[in-house]
Amino acid sequence: MTPTATSSGDTGIQEFLNRELSWLEFNRRVLNEALDPRTPLLERVGFLAIFNSNLDEYYQKRVGGLRRQIAAGVSLRTPDGSSPRETLMAVRQKVTELLDIQARCYKQEIIPALKEAGIELITWQDLNEEEVATFRKYFRDNLFPVLTPLSVDPGHPFPFISNLSMSIGVMISPPEGEGMGDQSPQFARVKVPKLLPRWVRVGSQSARPYRFIHLSQIIRHNLQDLFEGMTIRETELFRVTRNADIERDEEDAEDLLELIEQELRDRRFGKVVRLEVSDKACPSIVSFLARELELDECDIYPMAGELDYTDLRVIADLDLPALKNPVWTPTIPTRLADDEADIFSIIRAGDVLVHHPYDSFSASVERFIRDAARDPKVVAIKQTLYRTSADSPFIPDLIRAAESGKQVVCLVELKARFDEERNIQVAQLLEKAGVHVVYGMVGLKTHTKTAVVVRHEADGMRVYAHIGTGNYNSKTAQLYTDLGLFTSNPEITSDLVELFHTLTGRSIKRDFNRLLIAPTNMKRRFLELIEREIAHAAEWRERGSDPADPLRPRIIAKMNALEDVEVVRKLYEASNAGVRIELIVRGFCCLRPGVAGMSENITVMSIIGRFLEHSRIFYFFNAGKPEYFIGSADWMYRNLNNRVECVVPILEPSLQSRLWQILEVMRSDQRQAWDMQSDGSYIQRQPAEDAQGPLGTHATLMEIARRDHSRSTT
Repeated sequence: MTPTATSSGDTGIQEFLNRELSWLEFNRRVLNEALDPRTPLLERVGFLAIFNSNLDEYYQKRVGGLRRQIAAGVSLRTPDGSSPRETLMAVRQKVTELLDIQARCYKQEIIPALKEAGIELITWQDLNEEEVATFRKYFRDNLFPVLTPLSVDPGHPFPFISNLSMSIGVMISPPEGEGMGDQSPQFARVKVPKLLPRWVRVGSQSARPYRFIHLSQIIRHNLQDLFEGMTIRETELFRVTRNADIERDEEDAEDLLELIEQELRDRRFGKVVRLEVSDKACPSIVSFLARELELDECDIYPMAGELDYTDLRVIADLDLPALKNPVWTPTIPTRLADDEADIFSIIRAGDVLVHHPYDSFSASVERFIRDAARDPKVVAIKQTLYRTSADSPFIPDLIRAAESGKQVVCLVELKARFDEERNIQVAQLLEKAGVHVVYGMVGLKTHTKTAVVVRHEADGMRVYAHIGTGNYNSKTAQLYTDLGLFTSNPEITSDLVELFHTLTGRSIKRDFNRLLIAPTNMKRRFLELIEREIAHAAEWRERGSDPADPLRPRIIAKMNALEDVEVVRKLYEASNAGVRIELIVRGFCCLRPGVAGMSENITVMSIIGRFLEHSRIFYFFNAGKPEYFIGSADWMYRNLNNRVECVVPILEPSLQSRLWQILEVMRSDQRQAWDMQSDGSYIQRQPAEDAQGPLGTHATLMEIARRDHSRSTT
């Protein structure tokens, strides 16, 4: 149940920030990486694309959901007090501002900087006669057979326009005096092919400077070939976004796989929630599209720059190292350096903590599953898959294990948004090989990142486990920061075995010994841990409430998002009790920090940069006996109540020290860190003028990884 919005004491300040607007502030910080001249040029281009891609997903999921609520007449207000319609209007205002910033950056900074670096993004008018002839031939040979012009008239209905597709709207009419009946202009649509490169190289591959022209320009200036004998009156490039927030009733579904497949089909035809056009768009075409797509004026976004900046990835990927971040090669953790050693003996000797992408994912997580699949002593492998890469090495390893007679269980979460189709293919491939595949639990998403290996050893069966904060995805492991624990601690592995029994069978587990599992005990345990710090704060106040007291209660929590109402209010309570709370929240945060009488002892910071901060770390001071946890869950309602999540305590002092080092690096960051203000805005930290050496979190942790690796090999 969504609570009624309330204010804090006599301050008149709302307790909560709007989730949707806070997310847009996160994307503003992403966009800033493109604006920041300290970011290498092609990385800036890449961040323009990331900002665009983030916004696309936001409109499909969040704006699509708001639109659905408005259509259903939902008037329930969010914790910040906003109705769906009020939120939607505020979203448009903020997005319009951000799009203007993006366009100015692109046109006034990025394009000139690219040209200076020998990379030119040109238009049709920039081509010389020879190049025009070359591209006219290119059009006839490569595009003319592929394109399908679709006209709209009494005999041809308005065509279906797929999600995130780019199209050219054309107003055509017969030549005057041809006697072809109705002479009024008619609309036609030409889709810009998705599978062809959007930025086409001009000249030879060895030519310098690099020159590119957008595919839509080539099509637009050769449209007469598609409409031979007709007069082209107007043309307009446009792009649509459809709602992907489709309701489903899992309780009544007889087959979850069939339900998700149907949802994918339904999503293709979701209602259009956004139309992007040029800021100099033809009014008649825009009006026609708005009428046919049933859009209001507030759903139309005039774009001063590119319609789809994600096309710029081909530019960002140019092989020009001087214009990019230095290549990072993950190091192999010291304990795992000997790839001939038995990984299970290594884990049995003590827990292993890995931090990606600083530590190699291949030499740790992939090796764990690969060695388990090949080890004749291993009798069972159980693993959850939420998002994985198309060419995942885990799939052939699991198949190999099943074919060799091992019992292999894989829980494939079909409801992972925008990865459903891939996960269906993965599930079916595994099933055909004899892997026991489970499709998740009705009503819950299985978001936990866990793997269990059962091995027959001299003293009986021993269980080994991996519990992580990120997906079993070899590609994102190069881009996302995540933590993983390898352990054979029976207190932890027995909990994990019982979790898998719950996921695959009918077991109803009421509590767990060591693990924090959502939705079973995680929220309760987190609230208890915060409550414990509040109790310690009472003792601290009795000692005089000295802020410098080394035993002052403290909580440090790092996550991707913070929104759960109960957790936020418990943090406010802890702040008022004197607990010092430091939150490192990459994305949106609905808590207001630094408000007198409510959250004056709470700070919130965000780290944005080369890698996407994805790890979750939870630290509770516990009167000088700190407890550390890592896991898959953020402090969001959905994670704590509607998903299967796993958070594990880190027990070994050496591993706790490593987590503290990571937190310390982030807390002292003066390059990538942003400090959240009580109004929801952020201020980027600036390094001191005399600062030297790597200042950002990612550069610092890469340097630490290099140093530690060098020490271990000398």
